[in-house]
Amino acid sequence: MGIKALPFDEATIRAIMQETPTPFYVYDEKAIRANARALKQAFAWNPGFREYFAVKATPNPYIMKLLKAAGFGADCSSGPELTLAQRVGLRGDEIMFTSNDTPASEYKLARELGAIINLDDVSHIDYLDRHVGLPDLVCFRYNPGKLREGNAIIGHPEEAKYGFTREQLFEGYRKLRDRGVKRFGLHTMVASNELNGDYFVETARMLFELVNAINAEVGITFEFVNLGGGIGIPYRPEQKPVDLQAVGQGIRACYEEMIVKPGLAPLKLALECGRMVTGPYGFLVSTVRHLKHTYKDYVGLDACMADLMRPGMYGAYHHITVLGKENAACDHRYDVTGSLCENNDKFAIDRMLPEVAPGELVVIHDAGAHGHAMGFNYNGKLRPAELLMRADGSIAKIRRKETEADLFATLDFGGLAGFQTS
Repeated sequence: MGIKALPFDEATIRAIMQETPTPFYVYDEKAIRANARALKQAFAWNPGFREYFAVKATPNPYIMKLLKAAGFGADCSSGPELTLAQRVGLRGDEIMFTSNDTPASEYKLARELGAIINLDDVSHIDYLDRHVGLPDLVCFRYNPGKLREGNAIIGHPEEAKYGFTREQLFEGYRKLRDRGVKRFGLHTMVASNELNGDYFVETARMLFELVNAINAEVGITFEFVNLGGGIGIPYRPEQKPVDLQAVGQGIRACYEEMIVKPGLAPLKLALECGRMVTGPYGFLVSTVRHLKHTYKDYVGLDACMADLMRPGMYGAYHHITVLGKENAACDHRYDVTGSLCENNDKFAIDRMLPEVAPGELVVIHDAGAHGHAMGFNYNGKLRPAELLMRADGSIAKIRRKETEADLFATLDFGGLAGFQTS
């Protein structure tokens, strides 16, 4: 079993537990900042480049504020995500609003904030115009269907509910042009957690070809192209991260050939990564509560699938470290489970670990994106605290643990006395 590095040791976690019991999330500020710099540097050759952090990955305003300081915007897909962006001081083209089956109220908020509105369907042009009016800048989301296969997670684009067909793009941009819209963007999202950097270069090539075709046929000039997100992270110790510099230079070569030479520059580029920005730098810390020996050996944690649903929902791999036993032999086979009343409440199945005892601490790696964000309250589980390890090593609580009062806040217990059951 390989080893993954941690930014803290057991003593640090034991000290944190004096104030905040497990389970809790810890994010590594220093590593997130360094990773943000590396992503920006890979595209520094494009003066208008912007990364719109996918808020859905880690919707915490403290994380978002760190990324804002790094020059990132926010990719939002709902009204509350727009509100988070607003609360951390993002405005105008610092926000990209990419949604589907969108209510008019959320389009209205996006317009009020000056966000770039990225439409998901050709019918939404009339819907947006009717309810809030067309803004100066409009973007469309492209679904290439069989023209480009998604990766293992996205699957077949033609089966996805998102985006315009190629033919609808031409129709939509003509409609915008004829209604007086002057500024245009193009977007796609066809991969998720992809570790092959060439995939993103080919996605850029696909979009640059479209820019040329639409410019020639419709007569409009594009202001930006959003290449989407989907850059993966090495969840398994043996995997390697995507070479961001290689991806950036590969896209640059396509840009020079397909945008600069035909005279379509300048064209600003954008990404909307979430997972690769914060994912490797978040950790779910949990205490071993019970050991169970029946037909298999089970390690029962005080965390459960309600805290991190990816392994139970998708069968996703998350590396596990037993604190204090980082270098011990992994010679025991366990299922690592939580207390939810669901048999898929397992963080790992048949995982080789050092021998584990009740009271010991385990760390579940690469939980900094789509971790706490996907938490839920089934079985009355209360979502855990989120902590930020600052660059100086200090710990800041950026979200407290939920309480029963939070869980029951929408219930009216006062009305029970007068509630008639017959």
